[in-house]
Amino acid sequence: MTLPPDDWRLFKQENYLLGKTLYFKKYSDRQLTANRDHDHCSFCTEKFSDVIPNALTQGYTTEDGYHWICEKCFADFKDKFKWTVNPAL
Repeated sequence: MTLPPDDWRLFKQENYLLGKTLYFKKYSDRQLTANRDHDHCSFCTEKFSDVIPNALTQGYTTEDGYHWICEKCFADFKDKFKWTVNPAL
């Protein structure tokens, strides 16, 4: 599937996600951050949480756990962003 260059989910993420190594993790395995009970997919803004109903509970994340990517957006953008996946952190 070829994505249009003006896909609504793209807004300069190449500045911080191009060529990154990602890790597939459960959201509950993240390092806890004060006053934060959720994160959003860096593309579609879908919510990740282990306490909010109907939120995603796993996905791809950067080593520092700051950027999260849902499985759909990962599949859509993995080639464009040249990601590699490391199975262990």
